[in-house]
Amino acid sequence: MSKFTFLSHSEEQTMKFAESVARKLMPGTVLTLEGDLGAGKTTFTKGLARGLGITRTVNSPTFTIIKEYTQGTIPLYHMDVYRLEESDEDLGFDEYFNGNGITVVEWAQFIKDQLPNEWLNINILRVSDHEREIVLQPKGNRYLDLCKEIAIDESISN
Repeated sequence: MSKFTFLSHSEEQTMKFAESVARKLMPGTVLTLEGDLGAGKTTFTKGLARGLGITRTVNSPTFTIIKEYTQGTIPLYHMDVYRLEESDEDLGFDEYFNGNGITVVEWAQFIKDQLPNEWLNINILRVSDHEREIVLQPKGNRYLDLCKEIAIDESISN
């Protein structure tokens, strides 16, 4: 599996990276986010929202499972499925994955059987208090092409 790695030196740089990624996304995009608590998953999602023109406050959907942000250029569906670890309940994820928005799933390993055939995994690793390594792992050609496009743009902007 291909991997694309980017280094962020601050929370704001992580948000700007996510914002630039958001501008390349199309409806039906599925992103899975991995990382320890405090690694920056919600920070990344805030940057995505900003890139989609969403001005509403974005925070973790830990207790609601799914938060919908629909006032941007493309709707953003932010899921935290950690609480579904022991559940076989079908919450209609297909409607989100195949819908008209961008779906971000935290703790996706708990619903891996419900994920679509293709998606982009984003793993955020803590390097230091402020630095993060952001690793993109595409699953499927559509997401491999997206990662190549992101890599080209990031090499130009750095």
